[in-house]
Amino acid sequence: MAKIFEMPQHMADLIAAGEVVERPASVVKELCENSIDAGASAVTVEIKNGGMTYIRVTDNGCGIAPEDVPTAFLRHATSKLLREEELSSIKTLGFRGEALAAIAAVSRVEMFTRERGAGEGTYISLEGGKVLDISPVGCPEGTTIIIRDLFFNTPARLKFMKKDSAEAAAVSAAVVRCALSHPEVSLRFIKDDKEEFQTPGDGRVDSCIYSVLGRGFASSLLEARFSGEGISAHGYVCSPEAARGNRSHQFFFINGRFVKSALLQAALEQAYKSRIFTVRFPSCVLYININPAAVDVNVHPAKTEVKFLSERQVFDTVHYAVKAALDGETMVPRVEIGPSRHESSTTKPATEAMKEVTPPALGEHEDKVRETPYNAGVTFKTSIRPPESSKPLQPETFEQIKILYGVAKTQEEEPVEEAPPEGEPAPEKTPFRIIGEAMGSYIIAERGESLFLIDKHAAHERMLFDRLKASGAGVMTQTLLTPYIARVGREEASELLCSRELLNEMGFEIEDYGGGALAVNSAPEGIEISDITALLTEICEEIRLGKRPGSLGVRDEILASIACKAAIKAGKLSQPEEYQPLVSAVMSGEIKYCPHGRPVSVELTKNTLDKSFKRI
Repeated sequence: MAKIFEMPQHMADLIAAGEVVERPASVVKELCENSIDAGASAVTVEIKNGGMTYIRVTDNGCGIAPEDVPTAFLRHATSKLLREEELSSIKTLGFRGEALAAIAAVSRVEMFTRERGAGEGTYISLEGGKVLDISPVGCPEGTTIIIRDLFFNTPARLKFMKKDSAEAAAVSAAVVRCALSHPEVSLRFIKDDKEEFQTPGDGRVDSCIYSVLGRGFASSLLEARFSGEGISAHGYVCSPEAARGNRSHQFFFINGRFVKSALLQAALEQAYKSRIFTVRFPSCVLYININPAAVDVNVHPAKTEVKFLSERQVFDTVHYAVKAALDGETMVPRVEIGPSRHESSTTKPATEAMKEVTPPALGEHEDKVRETPYNAGVTFKTSIRPPESSKPLQPETFEQIKILYGVAKTQEEEPVEEAPPEGEPAPEKTPFRIIGEAMGSYIIAERGESLFLIDKHAAHERMLFDRLKASGAGVMTQTLLTPYIARVGREEASELLCSRELLNEMGFEIEDYGGGALAVNSAPEGIEISDITALLTEICEEIRLGKRPGSLGVRDEILASIACKAAIKAGKLSQPEEYQPLVSAVMSGEIKYCPHGRPVSVELTKNTLDKSFKRI
């Protein structure tokens, strides 16, 4: 057996640091929580190069006494827990006493701090956890901590860091969560010398949401509230129509602490059951207040996982709060100063603290303006137009879409029968008869002694997907004369901007519009403008997930999403003559499944029907 020895302190500190500090966002989270615990009413977070080279967090909190400054960077040093029994009723965000020690162990740190009412402050600098200097200094009341060269002494961790833009997006998300957790604190976020957002710190949840998540998100929210015995839930949830393609905008807070909880997620999504599609997810900003003794936050070093004493009670409280909001449909008023090009000018502001700057006009054109629910007043043209180019870009029939994507023959072309190889008999073609369409979704066809129900959207989606995948020239593009502003969220926008080359191949041309929004200059041909934001969100999710066992590749997943949005929608009745190309492809076996593996047709035999009617 190997010799057992005590691990050197420096190595132990590096290992402990790895549990708390995973990336720059982890550092920002810990420092912001310390500032909030210190009673700060204003916190400023500034980063450069994604936080890898520079992080500064400044607050106006209580500050640290000169004699306590060196102790603050020791492991398990804390001012928040004094007695063992307090572990069962934690009311502060931080309590382990590991954050500053962990951060100092893997970076170069400077701190300026001054207690309220003190005549002077204290300065301390550390490198790799070792104190280099400590001295009196003149500084404002509160604390400023500067972190430089994160992971400079741990190259194994450094190589796992992502691009600066991705790390910056993660930091932004961490600041957003801290801001939402305490709307009474004004949080300001500066990235590469540019202010990204600032919350008013007025204690209003709606104004905080508006400041960090934007007008588009805030305007879709419904107020949720429910109280039970010893527990309450309040906040906002999105309307069913505003459901997203991922769960990135689900924010849960337990006693002011952001948490990740499958229980809370299930309670939220169960309330939306039968209200949204299964591939869409609701968004929320929900605050659950519960007796601290009934929840265990000491589960994980990052403190984002919790355990509840009564899971059923927590589930019911959140579920009923959300369900009441959806049943009542009490919309949060839209916030707007002056008329907007994209929204009604009659909308009233929800709070005077929230101000909206209408984006500047991006250009006016004399072309015919096309109105859509999401983008009123947008003008666009296409770089490749089908024969029916005078009509809206979303084709109205299967035949039009097939012509648009080059699948169908034009009227001037005559069908050509291919001769079978010599010595082989010609394949037998079993005739079929199209009976009609049911529920605007299913085409009914008859062949022999069988009836076939064909899902026209799924079948058409497969037809378009096969065409897009087979094309070596990329996806055809429609150029928008007026860029469409897609508000996808900061993390999503950063991810998509990092993948511009792939998006260009898919028919998208995007630019950073700021604040988690993208200016879309072009989009895939046949895509409705109202579908662009949802499609970009789905594409972002596919890029994040990458290749997964049993799934299509990233490129194919994106093509499948484009095909789904371009395919004719269920619920729209079509003319009988339009069924022929699609039904022929299904009945010949050319199309069997949609791009994600769902069958496109169901067969009912005469024997099955006879049994159902007790004929046999």
